[in-house]
Amino acid sequence: MPSPHSAVSGTSPPAHGSAPPTTRTVQKATAPTEPAAPSAKPLRPSVTKNAHPGAPRKRPRSRFHVPRGVRRASGPVGLLLVWFLASTTGVLPESVLASPVDVVRRAVDLTGTGELPQAIAASGRRAAIGFLIGAAAALALSLTAGLFRLGEDVIDASMGMFRAIPWVGLIPLFIVWFGIDETPKVALVALGVTYPLYFNIYGGIRSADAQLIEAGRMVGLGRIGLIRYVILPSALPGALVGLRYALSTAWLALVFAEQVNADAGIGYLMSNAQQYFQTDVIVLCLAVYAVLGLLCDFAVRLLSRRLLAWRASFDGEGA
Repeated sequence: MPSPHSAVSGTSPPAHGSAPPTTRTVQKATAPTEPAAPSAKPLRPSVTKNAHPGAPRKRPRSRFHVPRGVRRASGPVGLLLVWFLASTTGVLPESVLASPVDVVRRAVDLTGTGELPQAIAASGRRAAIGFLIGAAAALALSLTAGLFRLGEDVIDASMGMFRAIPWVGLIPLFIVWFGIDETPKVALVALGVTYPLYFNIYGGIRSADAQLIEAGRMVGLGRIGLIRYVILPSALPGALVGLRYALSTAWLALVFAEQVNADAGIGYLMSNAQQYFQTDVIVLCLAVYAVLGLLCDFAVRLLSRRLLAWRASFDGEGA
């Protein structure tokens, strides 16, 4: 007769002097499962200690740094060097274009006789008077057209129409109207200055942020306060850009104006040199125009940095 232990628990009776019985567990067969994938933590980009998500990365500075003034001067100096080499090697004949040495020598001679300083003074006086007249007209017209809808309807279309007319082609008409004295020369400079100043100031006024204007009204600014504290500061960058264009256009207009029956000025020296095929004097006069225009542009740059110090702008990347 079998033991009750074997029938119930499925174990054999213990033998005499043997170890205690061990229970044999019966495991149920389960369906095979796929091994669990190892838990991998997502890789995180290494973040520096003081890094900011929106902060631009600082590029390592190179050991060799060339000042910006030297880099700016490298272009004109390179052109002068190429010009000098072409003249000394005979690639550029003197009958076509005088060498830089001849131009400098002629500049010293004309400065010693006083002709060049007198010519610069006469041309500068014409450019200054014409610029002041043109700037005053452009400022009045742009403020009227920019601040008032009626002024825009009356002025802007007419200015766009007159701008399409080449102002150099008005020289014969100015001679008929004003004679051959100083008036047509000054009028031509004033006309050349008016257009770039007008359109840049007008565009600056109309590009003022409407939200800033609404915020100014909410804090209690009236019409004069909005014009003074919101609209005019918004138009200042465009006005300074127009000023740069206007000054360069003033000297360009003066080149054409002084070709017409001038008895003094840089254009007068150029006209006389053209009759006697003096290329060194012609190049010298062109160089004087270029230097005067460069000085005016440099002055406007300094003025822009001073007046727009409150405005954050993009200054370029790199060294």
